[in-house]
Amino acid sequence: MKNATSATVFRDAVGMRMSVTYSEVDDTTGEIISDNNRITKVLVDHDNVSKAEAIVQVAQSFIDSL
Repeated sequence: MKNATSATVFRDAVGMRMSVTYSEVDDTTGEIISDNNRITKVLVDHDNVSKAEAIVQVAQSFIDSL
């Protein structure tokens, strides 16, 4: 099985992107097959872009309160 271990959203020249880090674990033995794998995708679905933008707004509110 593959388990997401972190997710990051960010804006760049092509739009809103999501970078996901994951580990792959053997379903039977529980042994780690691979660790710290990463994929990055440009978000194109409007609903997903809106959700990612909302996360960035939450992050900005943390910064604004410093």
